[in-house]
Amino acid sequence: MSTATSRVFVARLAGTGVFDPLGDRVGRVHDVVVLLRVKLPPRAVGLVVEVPGRRRVFLPLSRVTSIDPGAVITTGLVNIRRFEQRAAETLVVSQLFDRHVAMLDGSGEVAIEDAAIEQQRNRDWLVTKLFVRRRTPSKGGLFRRGESMVIDVGDVQGLAPTEEQQGATALLATMEDLKPADLADVLHDLPDRRRLEVAAALPDERLADVLEELGDDDRVSIVSALTADRAADVLDAMQPDDAADLISELPTHQASELLELMEPEEAEDVRRLLVYADHSAGGLMTTEPIILPPEATVATALAHARREDITPSLAAMVFVVRPPLETPTGRLLGVAHLQRMLREPPHEAIGTFLDKDIEPVTPDAGIGALTRLLATYNLTALPVVDEERRLLGAVSVDDVLDHLLPEDWRDADDDVTDQAMGDAHG
Repeated sequence: MSTATSRVFVARLAGTGVFDPLGDRVGRVHDVVVLLRVKLPPRAVGLVVEVPGRRRVFLPLSRVTSIDPGAVITTGLVNIRRFEQRAAETLVVSQLFDRHVAMLDGSGEVAIEDAAIEQQRNRDWLVTKLFVRRRTPSKGGLFRRGESMVIDVGDVQGLAPTEEQQGATALLATMEDLKPADLADVLHDLPDRRRLEVAAALPDERLADVLEELGDDDRVSIVSALTADRAADVLDAMQPDDAADLISELPTHQASELLELMEPEEAEDVRRLLVYADHSAGGLMTTEPIILPPEATVATALAHARREDITPSLAAMVFVVRPPLETPTGRLLGVAHLQRMLREPPHEAIGTFLDKDIEPVTPDAGIGALTRLLATYNLTALPVVDEERRLLGAVSVDDVLDHLLPEDWRDADDDVTDQAMGDAHG
């Protein structure tokens, strides 16, 4: 994300226009959503955007590409569901402004009048500075406005979560740097009630990543404990193949309700995947690999490979097709490998160096055929096409491994998994 300034004050951000990549106005910033954490700076997770009709929706900061004076630019993906504040969330303008907090140096109380957010190297946004005004006693026991100053957020106390939120928030603070798979292991070992509390306090995209790494029983219990709207938001943020796997484990009535609440495009991808057998190419594939036309440049392709929502196995190649670019696409022309793109000039069109020898598979291809092709040609992903060679999706090596391992491998010890794999190949 590029920003015109490295520090953004929320009071100036409020009211700023929000635009899609084409320059069309989406709405305006109403507020900033932060998570107040124990012994750590508050983390900004998104914007409350007022769209036409005075409807307020949530825009994750991960979908903001730049914050410039007078304009916030998004990826174009805005969830139109009405914003509902969750227990662990705090609104900066509505709830932090005018809050009285104590200075740690013992110099008295100050009132918060503004807060600054800054993006860190890991792309998280943190509240780093506060614009405060001292509360100076006057005659009659009242207070008058005193000097104002900009201070570090760590110079005050009183921003901590409420006692009701303290437990889950404090635990999450210790897990902030964990990879999704490691956080999934921690959640699995927690008591049921505690696991649900922590899961409920996670942002949608973080919870989606964790659910993709959990066993079926754990993720079904978590999704079932969420409100239907929240569960649909989390499913929207998951990879379509993982969302389809999860929905297939839910009772039919619950699955149908969640599919209706999901974003139409995301729900359509999931519905298409649900018709395939679990261990077939269609059941294993994702409908969202990197797909570009042949005239796209190397620079464009590398930018897509850098996206946070693309796994390393899928980032290793670009699937080049004729329009349309949404699955099912136009005819598959070939693939462009990341390693080859790194050796080409940024302006070069990827269609000039396609690998056309990659053998695509059909949706009904079995896991044995997928494994042999991936191993034989040292690939990290395979294209899945229909009878007209239209790209339907891609099967990545991590999804194949996931299904080759015993069903309960996430919850089993290494020696149990070793024994099960030995028996399978004995």
